[in-house]
Amino acid sequence: MKEKTKALWEKQDQHKGDRWRLFQAVSAAVPARRVLYAGSYVDVAPSFVYDDVTYADMDKRAAAFFADTGGTRQIICDHGGNVNGRVAFVHGDYAALDLPPESFDLLISLYAGLISEPCGRLLRIGGHFLVNSSHGDAALAALDPRFRLVAVVTSASGCYEVTDQHLDSYMVPRKPQTITRDSLMKSGRGVAYTKSPFAYLFERVL
Repeated sequence: MKEKTKALWEKQDQHKGDRWRLFQAVSAAVPARRVLYAGSYVDVAPSFVYDDVTYADMDKRAAAFFADTGGTRQIICDHGGNVNGRVAFVHGDYAALDLPPESFDLLISLYAGLISEPCGRLLRIGGHFLVNSSHGDAALAALDPRFRLVAVVTSASGCYEVTDQHLDSYMVPRKPQTITRDSLMKSGRGVAYTKSPFAYLFERVL
């Protein structure tokens, strides 16, 4: 493993095992054959639990990280992942990915911008979209008729749980406001809700 690869991962994994626990919880609730992680940077944790993951990012450091295939596979192996699984990296803008429509079972958007619109077409109908409220992407997905909220991911003391209980109590703005696609696109910020889980799980229905 290259020293740069090791350093990038150690910084990404500064809260040791946090993303591993997240994706363990998500994979238990959402089995998926093919996964797309748009705006992944160097977060290779989905490959700890899923056997076929495509990562996409514009950052040159992410490109160098994934170019060290031996190093990334060592990280995956060290965390119990399938060392023979498929790990692909696309260096470029996730808004213009040249990938087959409806070819993924799980789409991931964590702290990476408004991914739901450009990448939603790549998720199969019946597939799932894991997204947090950063940059307003969860709020945008809630407005999109292609998606339906089916669960939330909660976090407590470093442990994650996926639940479909009391979903109507989530995504309620703290302050009365009109949330539109245009307002979300313009602000690029998340909406302050009365309850804030770590992330939301939507199902693509259209």
